[in-house]
Amino acid sequence: MIAIQGPTASGKTTASIELAKFFNTEIISCDSRQFFKELKIGAAPPSAQELAEVPHYFIQHITIKTDYNAGAFERDAIKRVEQLFEKHKVLFMVGGSGLYANAVMYGFDDLPKANLQLRVALQNQLEEQGIESLQRLLEEKDPAYFKVVDRDNAHRLIRALEVIEQTGRPFSELRSSTKSQRSFDVLNLVMDLPREVLYERINARVDIMMAEGLEEEARNLLSFRHLQPLNTVGYKELFNFFDGAIMREEAVNLIKQNSRRFAKRQLTWLRRDKNALWINPSNIEEMKSVILNKLKSANQE
Repeated sequence: MIAIQGPTASGKTTASIELAKFFNTEIISCDSRQFFKELKIGAAPPSAQELAEVPHYFIQHITIKTDYNAGAFERDAIKRVEQLFEKHKVLFMVGGSGLYANAVMYGFDDLPKANLQLRVALQNQLEEQGIESLQRLLEEKDPAYFKVVDRDNAHRLIRALEVIEQTGRPFSELRSSTKSQRSFDVLNLVMDLPREVLYERINARVDIMMAEGLEEEARNLLSFRHLQPLNTVGYKELFNFFDGAIMREEAVNLIKQNSRRFAKRQLTWLRRDKNALWINPSNIEEMKSVILNKLKSANQE
């Protein structure tokens, strides 16, 4: 399993398609926003042409109304991966959602199941005091997880607080204590770009998405703004614009700013994997060489 990870706009899609074509194989997407059919522009999924070049799985396969989490993705993806390994020696998994990638590569720890009473209490706190109150609580109880979590994702904040309350231990500690056994080896390649180059690419991508109709897409999804998939960068800023809270230009600038902040959190998460190999996304030949050497080593073993 060759994981191609990296922050948003770092060139994962282009690199993975070229590599998958070279190795004559297929791609598992682990980008949690690209799962949803309705997010055709804001999630920046591969284009129709790119999807036609290499078979992809878990791209726009569910609707925003679907209750889908990393655990469900792990089950679905592992089932598909096992099928694909029957005909391929190498598979690629691509995306910027580190939690979802880790679910496939390493699995989850044995965490307690949801506690309905706790969840309702935390949901009430969210509605009455806002997401900032959950953020402060998590920072106090588990600063390590607070550093890497998507702080705008209320579901993840609530889940972590729920586990902390039930176990009396930090969520970060429980998540890293054990790993599931996998039937495949993993090579984790992380796209590495200078910070200023990455930020330029992020800003340019936002301009392209606006030109392609992100504003219209968000307006068509306004009635679903309460759903978790739309509580994300690119949509929530435009919803505030539609509400009259900010001007359009400010909304676009905030999308760029929040996308850069999201990229920083992605990088923080990715640095947790000490076995990851950081590599320039334009250096396809080096990636090919690394993968071929990995395969050669595996065959000798």
